[in-house]
Order: sequence, then structure tokens, then C-alpha cells
Amino acid sequence: MLEGPRLNPLSGSKPEATVKLIHGYGSNGEDLISLAAMMQPWLPYAVFVAPNAPSLLPQMAAAHQWWPIETFSMAERAAGAAAAAPALDDFISVELKKAGLTSDRLLLVGFSQGTMMALHVGLRRPETVAGIVGISGMLVAPESLEADIRSRPPVLLIHGTQDDVVPFRSMELASSALAAVGRLLLRQVSAIV
Repeated sequence: MLEGPRLNPLSGSKPEATVKLIHGYGSNGEDLISLAAMMQPWLPYAVFVAPNAPSLLPQMAAAHQWWPIETFSMAERAAGAAAAAPALDDFISVELKKAGLTSDRLLLVGFSQGTMMALHVGLRRPETVAGIVGISGMLVAPESLEADIRSRPPVLLIHGTQDDVVPFRSMELASSALAAVGRLLLRQVSAIV
């Protein structure tokens, strides 16, 4: 089972919503949980959880990955996301049950490889989540989305035009694929991110 840091609702009350912050390659939950403190004033009744990916990078202490990156090919990304998805999906289901919440009270926020996971899992869950925010990531296996999609939550994609890790074009490809399956989509373009 995945684990990671959490911030309970700023209100001090029982959670009315949950935000899962999904980190990128070479990062961990501690890196992303700091975003929760900035988001809490706008979501004071939400619990924030940032799970660590299941696999450690062998060469870096405390650096996690959802899957190893060796070739940067789309096939590798699709296989990696599919292999890691059950762990994240199970984690989400357990967290929702523990908090007594339904999927429509869940926001998935991913960064880079975490965006790939948020989109992969969030669009394939049988119950629609409240939304997906993808920052500097991409949609893996867009060609199979129409056959695989099970829910259609609102999606916000944020990407920088100067991103030298995940090309900006990735957002355009994801936008096209999501629009083709009738998904409500918002985009934010920035020179940085």
C-alpha cells in the first residue's frame, strides 16, 4: 500500500473533500505536500495526501518513481502507467473509504510523471472524480483513451512553453485527445513551469 505525508483539513473538522498530490519522477510526497499549505485557505475542509510512488530510484535516496524511465518512448510510458495504476487506484479507494468520501469529492493533482498517473487513473475510475489538474505532464497512450475512458471529470492542464523535460507539445496532444472524448478541458500556458 502506498504511503505519504498528509495535511488534515485547515478547518479542524472532518474532511469534506480530499486532494491527492501525485509527484513526478525522482521526487516524493514530501516535495508536493508543501503545495497543500498554499491550497488549504481555498479548500479548508479538504485533507491533502501526497503518496510516494511505489518504486525507489536506485541511485538517489528518497527519490521515487511511478515507473523507471529508460527510453522515453510512449510505449514505455504507457506500459509504466498501466503497471503503476493499480497501486495508485487502490490507494485512492482506501483513502476515500477511510475518509467516508465519494469520488466526486476527490481532486487529483499531478506533476510531470504524476500528471501521467493522475490522467491515467482518474479517467479510468468507474466513478467520476471532482477533477484532475495536470502540471507539466502528458497523457500517455492517447490513442487508447476512447476505448479505456470510464469517466469524464473536468481537467485542467498547466504547462510551460519553455519546459525542457516534458515538451510543451505534450499539452496540445493531451488537449486534443481529451476534447475528442468529450472532456471539459481548461488549459493554462506559462513561459515557466
